[in-house]
Amino acid sequence: MTPKLTDRARLRANRARATALFLQEMAVDEVQERLKEVNRTFTAPLVVTGFPHLWPDMPTVADEDTLAVTPGAHDLVIHALCLHWADDPVGQLVQSRRALQPDGWFIGMAFGGQTLHELRACLAQAETEVTGGLSPRVLPMAEIRDMGGLLGRAGFALPVADSFTLTAKYRDIFHLMQDLRAMGEGNALASRLRHPTRRAVFARAAELYAELAVDGLIPATFEIITLTAWAPHESQQKPLKPGSAAARLADVLQSVEKKLPKL
Repeated sequence: MTPKLTDRARLRANRARATALFLQEMAVDEVQERLKEVNRTFTAPLVVTGFPHLWPDMPTVADEDTLAVTPGAHDLVIHALCLHWADDPVGQLVQSRRALQPDGWFIGMAFGGQTLHELRACLAQAETEVTGGLSPRVLPMAEIRDMGGLLGRAGFALPVADSFTLTAKYRDIFHLMQDLRAMGEGNALASRLRHPTRRAVFARAAELYAELAVDGLIPATFEIITLTAWAPHESQQKPLKPGSAAARLADVLQSVEKKLPKL
């Protein structure tokens, strides 16, 4: 059984109160730019999102554990900056692939492992110092090398993973946490504490975070990973078999080939 990571009811409530969606809007812009780069007209798109009002011109479904999709019905599936909340990311990718027609395109976005690393480190140190233990506060996020590997496991062809980072500036840790709640990205972990945190923990975390301040503002890193791939189709390029090359690499590079010494 897949471990329960996310409290879906809490996540939906957090999103319903969201008012600061600049990162989600950035994801929309990023998708639109990438669509321009693909020499293809898509006529049956679908967006998986927690914020459907940001995609007024496309049909959408919620990012629940089981996606409300029809197999083979779409030539484009966009998983819009919500894959990091999935209990089963591979399952989300498999369902997205099944929703695609052959040679359909997938583009997914998620927060990566460098996201909020400053906040996580300060909270962990503060809580350890004050209480002697740790509690789940910030969503664990995957590294880009792991996310890229998931595409192959889900059965996609021609997978590509890349990322970019954005550093936002805040007055203090409390300003940052307020903004996270406004983004709909507050703590929705199923294993989160169910009682108030001691004030001393946040006070100490604020002190530690203030040590990172530049010109009076603390940094908050957001890494956004973008995954792109295609549903398999016989027309797609395939890698050559080992040993099938028609020319030696040394000849192409016009260099002298040197044999390695025997051990």
